Amino acid sequence: MDFISILFTLIVHGIVAALSLFVILTILIYLTTNPYPSIERFTEEETYNNPKSKCKEKFPSINDPHSVNLSVIVPAYNEEERISPMLDETLNFLERRIEENSTYKYEILVVSDGSNDNTVKITENYIKKYGSDKIRCLNLIKNRGKGGAVKLGMFSSRGALLLFADADGASKFEDLVKLETAFEQLTNYNPINQPQEISQYEAIVIGSRAHLEKESLAKRSIFRNILMYGFHTLVWLFTVKGIKDTQCGFKLFSRKAANILFESLHVTRWAFDVELLYIAQKLDIPIVEIPIRWTEIDGSKVTPVISWIQMGCDLGLIWLKYKIGAWKIKYVK
Repeated sequence: MDFISILFTLIVHGIVAALSLFVILTILIYLTTNPYPSIERFTEEETYNNPKSKCKEKFPSINDPHSVNLSVIVPAYNEEERISPMLDETLNFLERRIEENSTYKYEILVVSDGSNDNTVKITENYIKKYGSDKIRCLNLIKNRGKGGAVKLGMFSSRGALLLFADADGASKFEDLVKLETAFEQLTNYNPINQPQEISQYEAIVIGSRAHLEKESLAKRSIFRNILMYGFHTLVWLFTVKGIKDTQCGFKLFSRKAANILFESLHVTRWAFDVELLYIAQKLDIPIVEIPIRWTEIDGSKVTPVISWIQMGCDLGLIWLKYKIGAWKIKYVK
């Protein structure tokens, strides 16, 4: 047998072995995977501190009717250096809105994701100043990952609309107006004056940095650009179609849409945005992408190589587990 024949035989056997291993792993994944996500929540995480009454009070549930116009969910892991400017900007904007419309109500929910710095202490100083009706801290005693923190924050919120915004303040908070305008055009309901109607509509409006891509490419290293393009390609191939920026931390949900999507969310790490949008597209929930202003802030928790590889693996698992039925979506139209 000549060299080429031996090489061909080895390649064929290698392919067969790889396919066999893939089939075995797929069967194991299917048999050992819970089709619906379990929600881990400790008793201590069900309440927040109310400095006025000096008591712990129970968080509401997303299954309750809305009682404020907007909830801002801020996932925060060791953000003592960056969270104050973000909260200042957010509170100044929302307080001005109350001055213009006295019936408007909001809440900011900072979700400390197992922080071991002064994130909680800084947040509590804001609570003392503005009151726990406007700002609360959900202090997770165990780190869940960004997706897990956002999920628990959503489940503890009161808003007709729910925005999750990154603690670094990279997005300009006043661009919320752009997202609300898109919501009004999509639903024909005014987010400020018709909270009841808009809370029951199924829709998502997401901020996007895609229009800033050329500028970002020039600043990043070639290696990071390759990783970024690889991630976008995997997203398009395996999960979400038609969305240019799945990872921007500035997304606005109607209350009903948030309840539906986060009930089925399995991924708790960086790729959770992709699964959310994947579920939304599967359920035909409208998604509108709106360009926003964005500035890169020092102190990111994303490590370029490890986080991108981790997200790539999560994308593959999202595709595979939904494809074979190991993961299922709770809400069916």
